[in-house]
Amino acid sequence: MRVIGSINMDVVVEVERAPGAGETVLGSDYRLHPGGKGANQAVAAARLGAPVDMVGCLGRDAYGDALFKALRREAMALDHVQRVATPSGAAFITVERGGQNRIVVAPGANAQLSAERLPADLERTDWLLLQLEVPLPTVTAAAARARAGGAKVVLNAAPAAPLPAELAEAVDYLVVNETEAGALLGVEAPAHAEQALQLAARLRTVRSTVVLTLGAQGSVWSGPAGQGHVAALPVEVVDTTACGDAYVGALVWALGAGQPLARAIELANANGALTATREGAQPSLPTFHELRRFAAF
Repeated sequence: MRVIGSINMDVVVEVERAPGAGETVLGSDYRLHPGGKGANQAVAAARLGAPVDMVGCLGRDAYGDALFKALRREAMALDHVQRVATPSGAAFITVERGGQNRIVVAPGANAQLSAERLPADLERTDWLLLQLEVPLPTVTAAAARARAGGAKVVLNAAPAAPLPAELAEAVDYLVVNETEAGALLGVEAPAHAEQALQLAARLRTVRSTVVLTLGAQGSVWSGPAGQGHVAALPVEVVDTTACGDAYVGALVWALGAGQPLARAIELANANGALTATREGAQPSLPTFHELRRFAAF
């Protein structure tokens, strides 16, 4: 599988509560963790055993050196991670007591991932995983090219943005959380699973499946093969950073391994829940053996 997306350095600080407008609060000492939705999802899938080829851009700076070194420790191909003159991307994350996070992303080098920088052999991809932290024209071009070559295209539409018709039509699986689903449709986020199923049905195309995550309420899906709901797994939440990325990476790993959709969503749900019990983005992502012990499969 190929993952095309962002690679960021996460700057994380813990706070009792997030500041309001014009307010300053004191937090913990900050920590640096490798992150970025693209890299997180690539690492999540690779740690579960998926063959991953990461495509992205890093700056020629200290953050870029550290991020590339971290990715080299994972079992994935990095031939298409390019170094550019722009500073590496960074995310500034506050984590409140109870694990809720707020994130501001400075794209940096990620914004340099143009369609011209995409791999020449993209049409030979089997599974393509995309997010929206790199330029939308690049995501659209990648989806169209991979789909033309017969790939299954998975889009995690985060951060939420209006999807061009060409992109929506190229997607096999659209994965969003409740906030993103509401934003894409211009409505309030769903309050419960039944509402979420209605939104998922509205978001899907004739051929696509929509998977909508609901945090503590689990996940729902709607697609050509039907719809369903998987309940959340109760865990003691430490940090929700990268839970969604753990979920998406596990979903594509499971689907690529031939698991039925319902089972793939159960495994993704478990991977996200286990990630919530740990601090940081990539440091919190489970291995196959950790997920197997946690989910008892």
